[in-house]
Amino acid sequence: MKIKFSVLIKAASLALVATSLSVNAAPELVREVEGGKVKGEVEQNVLSYKGIPFAQPPVADHRWRKPQPVASWEGVKDATSYASDCMQIPFPSDAAPLGTEPSEDCLYLNIWRPAESAEKLPVLVWIYGGGFVNGGSSPDVYDGSAFASQGLVFVSFNYRLGRFGYFAHPALEEAGEGLGGNFGLMDQHAALRWVQDNIEQFGGDPDQVTIMGESAGGMAVTHLMGSPAAEGLFHRAIVMSGGGRTGGQTRDIREDQPDMPSASTIGVNFAESKGISGSGEEALAKLRGLSPEEVAGDLNLATLFYGDEESKRTWTGPFKDGVTLLAGNEELFRRGEHGKVPLMVGATSADVGFSSAETKEELFKQFGRDERRARKAFDPTGETPLRQLGMTVGAMQFMVEPARYLAREVTESGEKAWHYRFSYVALSKRDEWSGAPHATEIPFAFSTLEAKYGVDLMPQDQATAKLMNAYFGNFARTGTPNSAGIPEWSEYAPRKKNLLEFTMNELVSEGADPWREQLDLIEKQAEQ
Repeated sequence: MKIKFSVLIKAASLALVATSLSVNAAPELVREVEGGKVKGEVEQNVLSYKGIPFAQPPVADHRWRKPQPVASWEGVKDATSYASDCMQIPFPSDAAPLGTEPSEDCLYLNIWRPAESAEKLPVLVWIYGGGFVNGGSSPDVYDGSAFASQGLVFVSFNYRLGRFGYFAHPALEEAGEGLGGNFGLMDQHAALRWVQDNIEQFGGDPDQVTIMGESAGGMAVTHLMGSPAAEGLFHRAIVMSGGGRTGGQTRDIREDQPDMPSASTIGVNFAESKGISGSGEEALAKLRGLSPEEVAGDLNLATLFYGDEESKRTWTGPFKDGVTLLAGNEELFRRGEHGKVPLMVGATSADVGFSSAETKEELFKQFGRDERRARKAFDPTGETPLRQLGMTVGAMQFMVEPARYLAREVTESGEKAWHYRFSYVALSKRDEWSGAPHATEIPFAFSTLEAKYGVDLMPQDQATAKLMNAYFGNFARTGTPNSAGIPEWSEYAPRKKNLLEFTMNELVSEGADPWREQLDLIEKQAEQ
């Protein structure tokens, strides 16, 4: 099924405010939450609150501890500007540049809701990406106003990154504080518990919470789906370019494996790089005495993926800890040990992926007996450059096929899933991009294209954004992306392997996956 943009512009506009609103001439700006009172502001009929603490600052003796209950404050806290994003080393090419100066004091959240609604509204919670080393809730493209205008309470929050967020060391265990080590994931749990306890103060319904994340945020959504500690904290999930296969998520907190040292070993490596040895109170005091800059080092997405061996030797990412992360995602989903909630899942058409193959022969040899079939599927003329082939195969292995895998597993567990692919490229970028790169779908989903493209924004771009934002908002409100006036999006059916695609050709297409043959090969390879 293909629908022209002229139809979509009208249809998406009809879908946007599908919830009836009761009018209040002067919305109440002051709300009381854990810790005290906060005062927000109204802009264009959206009421927002920014910089609300959901835990104590994770600094000094609270560094590398689970989030502690928020401390009370006197009076009314101004909540009209973002608090600091979590400590990190920003990099120039970030798809979502931070709007604040990073700080170790960063456990804050933000809320948007309709200014003129007194209803008990569904809640949508955003988890940003950035490889678990970058990212924050302050970028302009993450503004929640468009979702609030659909009749949702939208929440975003910060979680610890880099070595602040993922760190294990014998000194922590000896002190009785090594309960996990995935502190960034613990922050996510704490933020969702805060939502359960406080969101009614903002008109939100704690029994209708959808979590949504992109890239590392999408991976975090799958971690939350597989964590017993997160059970009951959310009721629907959206995974945007978040993988789904296990990949490298098999590192253990204590047990070294061939070519994969444990998280504790990596923590010891980091301590020794700072001249700190031992595992007692003195070592822990010295580790907590390091400056934020010393802990952050040079670690960010740019250095992590482009050859900083010291960062790789002293950095883990999320790991199996027996508390927040019990196993790799693929294992948990295959065993059915994941939260049984409806899922929307997808990836971009030119998503991120990696290949170390130095020749086409090496690239296709990984398909074993299907080598000839893979050559025909991926390189039918034999003229596709190796680098392009490597990126295509890598993206399908890392992001595109795993999205389909998640849709299949959720469906076979008895829940509903909707599978999408975002292939649309903004008109101003079509000379540069042959497909939609990783993270480019975000401003379309949020309908924040002005923040990304400015004067280059075109009406056709805006139409795609309105439609995508409508689908996502509908799902958070009702558990289905569909509503009157927009093209129907069918549930994923493992036998059909169907999806909805936002295409390059000014059309939306729903039905058979044009990449089914390639993805079937990737799936077969992954499951051998």
